[in-house]
Amino acid sequence: MRHSGATGSRGCVLCPLLGVLFFQGVYIVLSLEIKADAHVQGYVGESIKLKCTFKSSSSITDKLTIDWTYRPPSSSRTESIFHYQSFQYPTTSGTFRDRISWVGDVYKGDASISIKNPTIKDNGTFSCAVKNPPDVHHNIPVTELTVTERGFGTMLSSVALLSILVFIPSAVVVVLLLVRMARKSAGLKKRSKSGYKKSSIEVSDDTDQEEENNCMMKLCVRCAECLDSDYEETY
Repeated sequence: MRHSGATGSRGCVLCPLLGVLFFQGVYIVLSLEIKADAHVQGYVGESIKLKCTFKSSSSITDKLTIDWTYRPPSSSRTESIFHYQSFQYPTTSGTFRDRISWVGDVYKGDASISIKNPTIKDNGTFSCAVKNPPDVHHNIPVTELTVTERGFGTMLSSVALLSILVFIPSAVVVVLLLVRMARKSAGLKKRSKSGYKKSSIEVSDDTDQEEENNCMMKLCVRCAECLDSDYEETY
């Protein structure tokens, strides 16, 4: 019985120590958190951003490292495409040679990169790994990239949307102005046939009205030019 009591007493002494080690271990594992988009859709020839963010319990130092890797579909082979430690080191060989750009900011917890001139051959899985000693244990998120050609339907829908937003409102304004001018012209003809003579006040009002119509026409033309320029910049 005495032996059992001694063993139990020793176990109680070790419990707080084990508890401290357990909580420290959990703290280390969860001290660095990394997030990335699970799926990214891109189009051939259009730059694609692969977003990756992280949170570290330690201050950012020159020991922080970022590594991006790529794995083709249906393959276990991984390829290093980007490395960061104080400076940017994009890959100088392989499929992504001269096509990886750094668009992140480590002091803001951003480890994102960009792919120039993507092709369908770039489809695959990308991994973002960040280490900020002493925070080195972390999850490694992956991003599935799908690159496709822009279909005719996508282009057509974009053109149709721009047409609705740009040309239809302009056409409505022009039609309203033409109807207003036609009504006014008909009224003037009617007055002239009946021998009606305008007063000086009416003449002044007509002049002001003509100036107002001219201003409205100029404004419509100006709006149409601005919208057309925005449409050209979009393409």
